[in-house]
Amino acid sequence: MRKALITGVTGQDGAYLSHFLLSKGYHVVGMLRRSASSDIIGARLRWLGILDDIETADGDLTDLSSLIRLMSEHKPDEVYNLAAQSFVATSWQQPLLTGQVTGIGAGHVLEAVRIAHPQARFYQASSSEMFGKIQQEKQSETTPFYPRSPYAVAKLYGHWMTVNYRESFGLHASSGILFNHESPLRGIEFVTRHITDGVAQIKLGLAHELKLGNVNATRDWGHAKDYVKAMWLMLQQDVADDYVIATGITTSVQNFAEIAFAHAGLRAADYVKVDPTRLRPAEVDVLRGDPGKAAQKLGWKSEVPLAELAAEMVDADLARHRAKK
Repeated sequence: MRKALITGVTGQDGAYLSHFLLSKGYHVVGMLRRSASSDIIGARLRWLGILDDIETADGDLTDLSSLIRLMSEHKPDEVYNLAAQSFVATSWQQPLLTGQVTGIGAGHVLEAVRIAHPQARFYQASSSEMFGKIQQEKQSETTPFYPRSPYAVAKLYGHWMTVNYRESFGLHASSGILFNHESPLRGIEFVTRHITDGVAQIKLGLAHELKLGNVNATRDWGHAKDYVKAMWLMLQQDVADDYVIATGITTSVQNFAEIAFAHAGLRAADYVKVDPTRLRPAEVDVLRGDPGKAAQKLGWKSEVPLAELAAEMVDADLARHRAKK
């Protein structure tokens, strides 16, 4: 039985990746950072019905010793580093913490693999936010980076450390430069889930408006369950490499809101209000990925269309709020 170690196992991607790997017959070990809220952090795994199917182990991205211990004890075939301080807006309020966790933390995992179990294949969750102030209309693996937030800067450190450990130490280390990927398991603080949760509350009479920031920002949105398959495919290749994972299609925040409201039989124009406090200090206006390399070398493509994704998220949030009532 192949074994995978996942950091960030309780997040959206960690939950979907665990589900996917279990379906492939893997033994999944999920690293948990202990906290006072440990009784509720498995909610996403529970939502997918797999909480009892994975093995959990204590560890922390900021503690190299715990990561070395995990690699030594479990000797995983594959390591997926998904853990991070992943909310862009928070990174301006906590830039140093974001650097320690999202950036240096990735370096810690790589170093633990190098020291304790260099045979493992390693995946780093890089981000389209690294492109920031875009230098090309469509962003590929060769597009120059221009990060516009502390989060993006931290992700860029982890990305280049992955390249460096691959080239310096011969690790099978790959980075997935993932563009925005959403699902019903997305955190409520992210704009797509903020929208679909707002739609659900308005539909059920629990709210009367939805406040958004830059509604003109456009993103390349796909479904997280498609994107975790790309992570796995990267680690099945003979040679490690970096891949852009995206749909190649852009949609504005405004248009996403219109799709979500329409699914609930409502008009976005009647409820959406622009809130200046939600604007970023430095905005990333457009992101559009070029997934050509992933299609050619991995045989991967995004399968869930945006309208279907938005509908799934709205329906899930409606079900959540109805259950509360």
